Amino acid sequence: MRLYAQGWFPMAESRQTPAQWVQPNHRALIPLDDGFRVSRSLRARVRSGKFVVRCDADFERVIRACAMPAPGRHDSWINDDIVAWYTLLHRAGHAHSIEAYLPGDGGTPRLVGGLYGVALGGAFCGESMFSLPALGGTDASKVCLVHLVHHLRRAGFTLLDAQIQNSHTDQFGAVQVARTRYLKMLGEARAKAIAWPEFDAELAVRALTPA
Repeated sequence: MRLYAQGWFPMAESRQTPAQWVQPNHRALIPLDDGFRVSRSLRARVRSGKFVVRCDADFERVIRACAMPAPGRHDSWINDDIVAWYTLLHRAGHAHSIEAYLPGDGGTPRLVGGLYGVALGGAFCGESMFSLPALGGTDASKVCLVHLVHHLRRAGFTLLDAQIQNSHTDQFGAVQVARTRYLKMLGEARAKAIAWPEFDAELAVRALTPA
């Protein structure tokens, strides 16, 4: 947590290599204000209620799913050490997950998407997300992100760190800031005494429903 507060985060080159702490020269931030973009199709997906969205219901399954191979990615930067570290952070109340479920066989919910990250005061450092389209989870991770943004807004968070800018973060209106600017924003955000609030899955649905 001390290293996170200084702007670092861990990554491994593969699941077989040790994790290293990194701090990029530029940081991608997802806006928590009106700069956050939600496409018309994603708005409809959130409002449809297709997924049952929960918070911290199965953190370890989420991070392990994020570490699994995916189309276009045969390896992962999430190794066993990282899984163990974040599971401990979750148990200590610092790391959180948002999950998307579909009804499964026998009525047991089937996890089809999710994301996780670390909360420091009014900052949330997003780590990874996943979805399982083959199991009906198309857009599941995006739906989770929409729920996360509205959850953070309600709690008074001021910073959502997406680490590295790419086409995936761009679709949500991500902006890139220099490291010195990021560290200043991080310091201001983590100084806020904000407790992780109870999750309300209806919050994002109401916010995206026309009056």
